[in-house]
Amino acid sequence: MTGQSRLSWTDVRDEIQARILDRTYAPGDKLPRDNDLALGLGCARTTVHRAMQELSRIGLVERKRKGGTHVRTDPVTRATFDIPITRREVEQRGSKYAYQLISSAVKPTPGSVMARFGTPHPAEVLHVKALHLSDNRPYIFEDRWIDTTTTPDILEVDLACNSANEWLVRNKPYSKLDVRFFAINAQGENAEHLSVAAGEALLVIERTTWIGTAPITTVRSVTAPGYQLSAQN
Repeated sequence: MTGQSRLSWTDVRDEIQARILDRTYAPGDKLPRDNDLALGLGCARTTVHRAMQELSRIGLVERKRKGGTHVRTDPVTRATFDIPITRREVEQRGSKYAYQLISSAVKPTPGSVMARFGTPHPAEVLHVKALHLSDNRPYIFEDRWIDTTTTPDILEVDLACNSANEWLVRNKPYSKLDVRFFAINAQGENAEHLSVAAGEALLVIERTTWIGTAPITTVRSVTAPGYQLSAQN
């Protein structure tokens, strides 16, 4: 590139984020020095520095003095709150975490999930139901659909031992997020898996993620009574 670059720090941020999303820079990788990135992109080092500050703030990279910049192994992806690894969420409260896979099967996308994904045609999706426990008590019942086109590696994961929640947070950063919160009255499998009486009020957190316009996953996390959600700006 010759002449003065017109790249803004947001352009640089988006370019580096895209390289993280497409795994040019994989989790744990050390990124090139700011000077080298600036040279390759044809912009000022200060522009790269500002972009890196933002990527660090949103949780995609970690910068250490004299240690360089690395892609986070556990990327913290932000909306107005962090999308947590449920295991860590439980352990940080001082409780013992456990996990149970209830079912896992590849199916055509049902209409309700197509609506959440915003896709006009069905595709092959992995339907996963799982229960997260805290001190041997039900904590979150997770009903998740994963697009196997954007996330084919999930089919190789032993979900009996590794939760889809943790694998996706570690391995599948996203570029777009939609979150909804709503309450339901416990019934059917929600009441059964959370061990609560029918009719009890439960909080549901529904999250859907995309890479570009292509869907990654949508999940309804039904939480046990007493669940608390904290957020920070």
